[in-house]
Amino acid sequence: MSTALSEAETTSARGRAEVERWVERIAALTRPDRVEWVTGAPEQRRAITELAVASGALIPLDSERRPDSYLARSSPDDVARVESRTFICSEEESDAGPSNNWRDPATMRRQLGGLFDGSMRGRTLYVVPYTMGVPGGELSRVGVQLTDSPYAVLSMGIMTRTGSSALERIDAGEPWVPAVHSVGAPLAEGEQDTPWPCNEEKYIVHFPETREIFSFGSGYGGNALLAKKCFALRIASSIGRDEGWLAEHMLLIRLISPEGKRFHVAAAFPSACGKTNLAMLQPTLPGWRVETLGDDIAWLKPGADGRLWAINPEAGFFGVAPGTGPDTNPAAVEMLWGNTIFTNVALTADGDVWWEGLSDEPPSALTDWTGQPWSRDSGWPAAHPNSRFTVAAAQCPSVADEVVSGAAVPLDAILFGGRRADTVPLVTEARSWAHGVFMGATMSSQRTAAAEGTVGELRRDPFAMLPFCGYNMADHWGHWLSVGERLGDGAPRIFQVNWFRRGEDGGFLWPGFGENSRVLEWIAGRVEGTAAAQDSPIGRVPDGDALRLDGLGLDERTVAELLRVDRGDWLVEAERTEEFFEGFDGRVPRVLVDELDSLRERLRHR
Repeated sequence: MSTALSEAETTSARGRAEVERWVERIAALTRPDRVEWVTGAPEQRRAITELAVASGALIPLDSERRPDSYLARSSPDDVARVESRTFICSEEESDAGPSNNWRDPATMRRQLGGLFDGSMRGRTLYVVPYTMGVPGGELSRVGVQLTDSPYAVLSMGIMTRTGSSALERIDAGEPWVPAVHSVGAPLAEGEQDTPWPCNEEKYIVHFPETREIFSFGSGYGGNALLAKKCFALRIASSIGRDEGWLAEHMLLIRLISPEGKRFHVAAAFPSACGKTNLAMLQPTLPGWRVETLGDDIAWLKPGADGRLWAINPEAGFFGVAPGTGPDTNPAAVEMLWGNTIFTNVALTADGDVWWEGLSDEPPSALTDWTGQPWSRDSGWPAAHPNSRFTVAAAQCPSVADEVVSGAAVPLDAILFGGRRADTVPLVTEARSWAHGVFMGATMSSQRTAAAEGTVGELRRDPFAMLPFCGYNMADHWGHWLSVGERLGDGAPRIFQVNWFRRGEDGGFLWPGFGENSRVLEWIAGRVEGTAAAQDSPIGRVPDGDALRLDGLGLDERTVAELLRVDRGDWLVEAERTEEFFEGFDGRVPRVLVDELDSLRERLRHR
């Protein structure tokens, strides 16, 4: 048998028969003991859950404290996305660009064929059909994931609309995105399985032209839940480029004023930079409310009315646990009452879960995320810094109706942000769409535990899409510019925010969390034309008393520092931006080069 993986035929309307032929071909290569089609039926989910419990992959939590909830503990070498092993296999290397790892497609197919050969022996191959967005929605898409991981099956059942309805869309002629996932740990006859099987060798591979995904060796997060970063961002961004829409790493909220005025806001932050906290914000300003539309991914499409419309294609939240607590995100804590899969958090003696930030003091005795006894004197975190919860969006107390109905909302504002201890003010408004794209293209943020690398290290993360754009990042910026040209005056306003600026003592200058509603109020005022702003070399910042700061106890010096634009720091930032742009071999749109030149001119002469 040849071990080269051939392309899946997904573009013609051949219905589920074509899916069945593809499943047979992958099963012949991976050689599982059995094949099971996931229908979405509750009794099937219960049966798979029981198997996962019996194998030790899931630990049941106390049924009164967390009904129908479970804890999973991953292998210590399988705890986050592996960007170094993530590949974009476009036909031309230049189409992947310098921010992606590229491999020749034919070479990669041969390599994957060898890896997947017999990789599911001793296991069940699950066929997971699903939709991103509601079945039949205008922006919705269909995918089918093959996996030998019950954890992935159960998590996909929370994060997507899984089951037979997806196959019905395929039968109706909709194209579908094929994805194959294996933990890469075949079992010999009679061999005892481990609670978290995985392989030291890992590959997360995308073929953008043929819309295919292959993942080998990891059972964790975006490496295994292939509807998430792999489909909803890397493959969908390529589809969106070709079809004239955008797939973005953005939360989505509805901000409602005391007068009932509704503003829809999308925000791009790198992973573990407060996306979930903002998505479920509980404003401290009287009368203001936030409804949650999505916490991680948004698909944006220009409408016939000249506005940019958005949906959250996911059905659940895969949120970072540490730092999530009653003070920082009470809505998230409330929604985790049950029906939740926790991964790599600590276990209490009475069958509940705990992580740093859930309470000021830990319980007296815990079992840490590796299964070892833990106490407050242990000297290491009880929960992994990238530990997670997976829960249906419908359980969020602030969830908007559109999350269930799938209806799109028109965007009024787009925010770009990240962790910056210095340089970047609390909030800045772009002068134009092109200037806003420049803001997004030049974003940088301190690295978090959600990805490989040194935590705290500053790196460029344009549009918070550095690990997720399925094609050349410079072309992504050009696509944003072209979308803006189509929108014209109907385009959303663009802002940059930074909740994480620090003072001389190293402490945060801004209280954050619910107080971020004060910044959102100013942004809403700018959309309405009622909030005052003043020009700075980098954009418009709040003027005078435009930000409501009563009750925060911030002195004038702190407020000035929060909004300060240091010309020297920004000239250094401009030099770094030029170096960053040079890495794209002349593909950076001329408009953005002009924006950089204009920034330097303003910094030097104003």
